[in-house]
Amino acid sequence: MKKFQVKKYSSEFNTLWNEFVAKSKNATFLFHRDFMEYHQDRLEDFSLLIFDEDQQLMAILPANKVDNTLFSHQGLTYGGILLDEKIKLSDCISITKSVFEYLSAFGFKKLIFKEVPTIYHQLPSDELQYLMFVLQGNLVRRDVLSVLDLKSQFVFSRDRKNGIKRGLKNNLIVKEEADFKSFWNEILIPNLALKHQAKPVHTLEEIQYLYSKFPNNIRQFNVYQNDKIVAGTTVFESKLVAHSQYISGNSDKNELGSLDFLHDYLISNVFKDKKYFDFGISNENQGKNINEGLMYWKESFGARSITQDFYEVPIENHIFLDNILL
Repeated sequence: MKKFQVKKYSSEFNTLWNEFVAKSKNATFLFHRDFMEYHQDRLEDFSLLIFDEDQQLMAILPANKVDNTLFSHQGLTYGGILLDEKIKLSDCISITKSVFEYLSAFGFKKLIFKEVPTIYHQLPSDELQYLMFVLQGNLVRRDVLSVLDLKSQFVFSRDRKNGIKRGLKNNLIVKEEADFKSFWNEILIPNLALKHQAKPVHTLEEIQYLYSKFPNNIRQFNVYQNDKIVAGTTVFESKLVAHSQYISGNSDKNELGSLDFLHDYLISNVFKDKKYFDFGISNENQGKNINEGLMYWKESFGARSITQDFYEVPIENHIFLDNILL
């Protein structure tokens, strides 16, 4: 088994880290340090870099620590060990073994791991899914994402087509904007407070800051009727995927057809050359329940289900990696 050197992230590795993210086979812009560090005051970063014997960076692990538990970064939607495109399974085994031994030496007892959904992989990269099995990781959560394959022959349902027609009849227009204030303050925050007694994961100041850092990846689309905002969505765009991070409309959204009209515009025009459109999860209660109405709306566009798994792995289980290769 090859030996790899593990180092804890510090600012001296900033450029190296970001350059690696740009070429990793299973990373997106969410792992850029400028994105990860917008909430550094709330999470104790314990990200790792893994080097080969020639001091070439081969993998990174975005992570934070809470007591003696390492989390695949809690501030990110997905995570895990991000790999160089040249990495093969045997190297990935050695890398994972090295990471677990490093964590053991620092007194960690378990790792909470959440995988990167396969639609975000630029090359096949299910190595860690296999290693979770070998490490006897405990599956603690499984979310369902509704994903539209934009290269398939998808068909909108009658309900969605009728919603789009209502949007046209009501003279709705879609605008891409650089200011998130109207959507956040007039649509998103009031709706989340009313329906879920919740707040957006990102404050207005945070999303505006992230947009300033990633203007090509974070895009805001608002729907207007007679110059009044009635709906909108915040899209996180990566190489293969357009993902609606936030979707919300006012109380007249069904009568106006605003969200149907908006997503037809995005799917049929703005992002038609992407491979996937990710509507995100409809799960609640840590994956154990599904908001049926929300899932129905997404599937009515032609979206279908893929899963994202979350594992809890005792650090001591790295011994199970010793005898995989015969």
